[in-house]
Amino acid sequence: MAARAMWKGQLRLSLVSIPVELYSATRTGARVSFRQIHEPTGKPIRYEKVVEGHGPVDADEIVKGFEYEKGNYVLLDPDEIEAVKLETRKTLELVQFVGACEIPPLYYDKPYYVVPTDELAEDAYRVVRDALRNAEKVGLGQLAMRGHEYLCAIRPCGDGLLLETLHYADEIRKADPLFSEISGKAADEELLEVATALIDRKTAKFDPKTFKDHYADALRDLIDAKTKNKKSKRVESDADERKPRGGDNVVDLMSALKKSLETSDGKRKTTSSTRGKSAAKGTAGRSKAAPRKKSA
Repeated sequence: MAARAMWKGQLRLSLVSIPVELYSATRTGARVSFRQIHEPTGKPIRYEKVVEGHGPVDADEIVKGFEYEKGNYVLLDPDEIEAVKLETRKTLELVQFVGACEIPPLYYDKPYYVVPTDELAEDAYRVVRDALRNAEKVGLGQLAMRGHEYLCAIRPCGDGLLLETLHYADEIRKADPLFSEISGKAADEELLEVATALIDRKTAKFDPKTFKDHYADALRDLIDAKTKNKKSKRVESDADERKPRGGDNVVDLMSALKKSLETSDGKRKTTSSTRGKSAAKGTAGRSKAAPRKKSA
């Protein structure tokens, strides 16, 4: 099935307007999804739109409403909503540019591919793409789509442009209340050295193809098996076989880090700097983490 454009309009840079289309860059259908089934009949559960004290209603009787106080709504007709004039409904203007690394990752929401509509638009499109790449900048603007106005960032992506919707500032939860009890004290230098060596050992170029959704694969295997057998069987998971063991609450952090470093990539390896420092200090540099308290 051909991809469907999520938005059509103009990408504007000052006096230059480029006809473009937006396409979702992610596929929701790649994940395993379930439907709720009525077990006695084997039929899917369906939901009816009903009004309390009235019963089922027709679709043409439904309008949008905003609850301005408890139990009271102001109603809006589709024509009234459609009449709201927003320039961003048809135009995405790049109003500011920032460094490619200036936007914190937690602001990014959903990615879309930006595609020129024809060959004539492609000339200006490539100019914007290459200018952003040369300047190492990200363009910021806003567009209205699906009943919302989104803050957007546009950056080069291969031969094209990628648009990523951003959260507004008031949508981001402050971290201070959650991090306030975490000590700002610097980590132990020896522990930090070993942890850094472990990170360096496992550093490689990002390749998303090396990561698989093992849970989804296991679900598909289970579904295939049940489809073939037509019988329900209890499948023992790894979690069933793992029994919680007592006496393991106290962990030698240095020992665990060094063991991780030695056995990374499935091979026992020891860096000369770590080996030398460990031999000199023996066990003097080891520190133990405090036992975790069991939750009530």
